[in-house]
Amino acid sequence: MTIGDLIRLLSDGEFHSGEQLGEQLGVSRAAVWKQLRKLEALGIVMEAVKGQGYRLAEPLELLDGARIVAGLSRESRGLLTRLFVEETLPSSNAFLRERFDQGAGHGEVCLVEQQSAGRGRRGRTWSTPWGRSLMLSLGWRVESGVAALEGLSLAVGVVLAQVLERHGVAPRLKWPNDVLLCGPDGGLGKLAGILVEVTGDTAGPCTVVVGMGINVGLPPAFRKGLDQPSAAIHDQAPEVSRNELAVELIDALLTLVANFEKEGFAVWQDGWNSRHAYAGQEVDILRGQQREQAVAEGVDAAGNLLVNQQGQRLRLAGGEISLRARP
Repeated sequence: MTIGDLIRLLSDGEFHSGEQLGEQLGVSRAAVWKQLRKLEALGIVMEAVKGQGYRLAEPLELLDGARIVAGLSRESRGLLTRLFVEETLPSSNAFLRERFDQGAGHGEVCLVEQQSAGRGRRGRTWSTPWGRSLMLSLGWRVESGVAALEGLSLAVGVVLAQVLERHGVAPRLKWPNDVLLCGPDGGLGKLAGILVEVTGDTAGPCTVVVGMGINVGLPPAFRKGLDQPSAAIHDQAPEVSRNELAVELIDALLTLVANFEKEGFAVWQDGWNSRHAYAGQEVDILRGQQREQAVAEGVDAAGNLLVNQQGQRLRLAGGEISLRARP
C-alpha cells in the first residue's frame, strides 16, 4: 500500500471507515492509520467523522501516466521513449541523469508527486506540497555540443507561458529561469522555476535534462511557510487539471527539444521579450555578494539579458547572476 493508493480511495469525496480502507487495500486497520498519519504530515488535510470514517477535505488529482500518454499527439508519442510517474523522489532531474548514466534517458520524461530534495538554480531548494504541483523533467541527447543549447531555459519558459495562456493564465517571465504570476494579494509571485542541466562535450555529443517545478495549487498554510512571494495556477484558473497540463507541456517540450538544436533560441526571442516581467524597470543585479543597479531591457538572440547601466549597455549571461526588481 502506498500513499497514492490510499488517496485514490479517498478522492471520491465519500467517507470511508478504517475497516473498509483496510479491506480494499489488503492491510490491517493499524496500517491504514499509520498511512493516514503520513498524509497529515504531508499537509494533506483530512476530515474524520465518528461513525462515518475519513475523507479528504479537498479533492486531489493524482497524476495518471496512461491518461497522459493517451492524450499526447501522435508526433509526441513518436518522440517519447518512456514516461515515469513516481510518488516520491529526491529529484526528478537526478533520476533522469542516472538514467543517462545507465545508457537510457533520451526522450524520457519523469513526473513526480513530490520531491524530497528538489532544487532550483544555484542549489536553492524547491519546496512543494504533495500532489499540488507539477514536477517534470525531460531528458534529451544533443549531437552538436553545449553551445547549441544557449537560451534553452528561456525557451522553456515561453513554452510554459504559451500553455498556460490557453487556460486564461497570464504569466510573466523573469530572466533567466523563473516564471511569475499575480498571486492572491495582487503582487507578482514565483509560479515556476526551470533548471536545465547539461553534461558532455562543449563541441560534441552531450545530454540535457530540462526540469521544471510548477505550483498548481498552494494550500494557504503551505504558502505562509514559504520564504518568498509565491503564486499558483489555481489562483487564476482553479479548474485546470494537472493531467491535462502535463499532456500539453510534454507535447510542447518534446517539440521544443527536438527542434532546438537546429533552430536555436532566436525563434523564441520575441516570445520571451513580449512576456518580460521587468522590461524597462529598474532592477538589482546580484553577482555573489555584489549588487548593482540597472534598467532591464530585453534578451538577445542568444538569451543574454541586455541592461542599461548609467548610459552604458551591458550584456548579462546566465551562470551566477540573479535579478531582483527594485521596490
